[in-house]
Amino acid sequence: MPAAVDRAHTSAARPGWTGWLVAAMAASVLLYGIDLVFEPIPAVSLLFQKFAANAVFLGAAVLCMVKGRSSRDDRYAWWLFALAMAMWGAGGFYYSFFLWDRAVVPVPSVADGLWIAFYLPVYAALFKLLRSRALSTGRGVLLDALVAGLGVGGAGAALAFQVVLENSDGTAVAVATNLAYPLGDLGLIALVVAAFSVVGWKASGVLRWIAPAFVLFAVSDSLYLVRIAEGVEPFGGITDLGWPAAALLVCVAAWRHEPGTRAAQRTRTTVVVPAVFGGAALGLLVVDHFVRTNALALGLASGSILAILARLYLTVQDNRRMLAQSRRDATTDALTGLGNRRQLKEDLAEHLGHLAPEQPLLLTLFDLDGFKHYNDTFGHLAGDQLLERLGARLSALMAGRGTAYRMGGDEFCALWNLSDVGQASATTMEAVEALSEHGDAFSIGCSYGSVLLPNETTDITEALRTADRRMYVRKGIGRVSAGQQSSDVLLSALAERDSELGLHLGGVADLAAATAKRLGVPEEEMETLRQTALLHDVGKVAIPDEILSKPEPLSDSERAFMERHTIIGERIISAAPALAPVARLVRATHERHDGQGYPDGLAGTEIPLIARIVAVCDAFRAMTTERGYRPAHDRGWAISELRRCSGTQFDPDVVEAFLGALDSVGNAPQPTLVEDNS
Repeated sequence: MPAAVDRAHTSAARPGWTGWLVAAMAASVLLYGIDLVFEPIPAVSLLFQKFAANAVFLGAAVLCMVKGRSSRDDRYAWWLFALAMAMWGAGGFYYSFFLWDRAVVPVPSVADGLWIAFYLPVYAALFKLLRSRALSTGRGVLLDALVAGLGVGGAGAALAFQVVLENSDGTAVAVATNLAYPLGDLGLIALVVAAFSVVGWKASGVLRWIAPAFVLFAVSDSLYLVRIAEGVEPFGGITDLGWPAAALLVCVAAWRHEPGTRAAQRTRTTVVVPAVFGGAALGLLVVDHFVRTNALALGLASGSILAILARLYLTVQDNRRMLAQSRRDATTDALTGLGNRRQLKEDLAEHLGHLAPEQPLLLTLFDLDGFKHYNDTFGHLAGDQLLERLGARLSALMAGRGTAYRMGGDEFCALWNLSDVGQASATTMEAVEALSEHGDAFSIGCSYGSVLLPNETTDITEALRTADRRMYVRKGIGRVSAGQQSSDVLLSALAERDSELGLHLGGVADLAAATAKRLGVPEEEMETLRQTALLHDVGKVAIPDEILSKPEPLSDSERAFMERHTIIGERIISAAPALAPVARLVRATHERHDGQGYPDGLAGTEIPLIARIVAVCDAFRAMTTERGYRPAHDRGWAISELRRCSGTQFDPDVVEAFLGALDSVGNAPQPTLVEDNS
């Protein structure tokens, strides 16, 4: 139940007369205190002494019953408090009516039974309040509470309990009855102190009123027992005010509004609690060397010291666990769970000292190709999921064969245990495959660089530098070429204009790369081909949406405007000098094999091969993709259309190569597009 609802529930269920009852009881306690100090009228003083405190206890019982009815979380705790208050008040009235004027008061009596029974529901109620306010408590906090409770109990046993013990006489039952009170009071104070040790003062809520009430009650009760034990008149002193004042605090706690039970998770502890109460226990043991105390005090003090030792052991264990966890966090990649660069360096330092050239380690660095395009297209969350998948694959591949690491960003690393150098090439290719993933709209591969340890070097820094240099030589570009940067900017612009266009271009690039391999396009031209495929529609950023998305056939003027997009694309791409070859190829991507294309009417081999490849791949993707003005055609229809137009619109050799490559990439699953909400 939300706090506002709980507040309304509590307020509605509390009768209006409870405030007047609390005020009346407060007035009674005030008058009682005035009477104890000044004793203006002896007859009135006697009435106050016999009935005032007991009446306040019964009023507290009524208010606790009302609180229990209106409280959802602490109902049974308040009803237990009500039972305890009623027991103490009933015991007091019994004493006032039947035992007050007797020369010798029997021990035990009915009043003693009610007063001693009072402690049981109070303990249970305090425990229930504590349970509802301690959501999750660490073992250290519980031990601190035990130290505090035992320390307080030991000190109390050495004071009030000792006096009662020394002055108790009579039958065994009478002695046991007299000792039951200080024992009950010690338990009450110890439980209150332990409760605050667990939940803390700020999170205690109603305990801030209940706890002082029972501490005051226990102190007053102990002073009363000490007076009896020393043969002093037990009633009539200012200390008698402690009982009704304690009951009044319980009344206030029951009457005041508490906006819902707030459970507190307190796991942080300090040395204050064990130091203070443990010091008190230690002091008691020292004092006992000079002035003997009772066995109960010594037992409680010794228990407090033992609890401190247990707390010390637990603290050491917790510190060890925290240090181990801190080390794991410092050497583990948070996203993939693989070791990070720091872990790699530690592992290399451990192995390099005793490696043999005939059983070397192979250190391989991997850098993902196409990850930025994937991240820009599908969002950062999808990018993170991809890194997790690839990291899991690499880790599974390395099981029993070495260790996988993530170096940061889109870089991974593998440290292989090789039985011979001949395994290196096959092993690396397996890792490359594990770190690759393809779909209609994306293609993730990786470049790599390896170094054999200790065959090539035994220096960690040099090993990483060598592997890194070889990786980027294989990548064929520097860290990021000017052409790649310019290409990425243009692709981002296309994605902002039309996210579906970005997916289309990625698919065209994958198909074009597979077709180019079948046609023997040199490896050094593959990057140019891929950029041409990705950027061939960049000129459409200048075409109005009314033309691009028009469901009806275009008019002659609109078609003429539309056909200018290759010229516009060339002009845009040419602004980046590094992309000049790509700009010329983009201009030719809509030429036809029969010379009927645009903008220059090129035919046959006059059209650059890369442009002819992109034209076929672009047509197939366009036919199999849903457009705003028509549904997507199926794959079979699109293949038939390519064959029909082979020799007129498309180069026949390119069509045949494309159809052969289609099975290798055309059926690859497309990733789920995940929106980045960060």
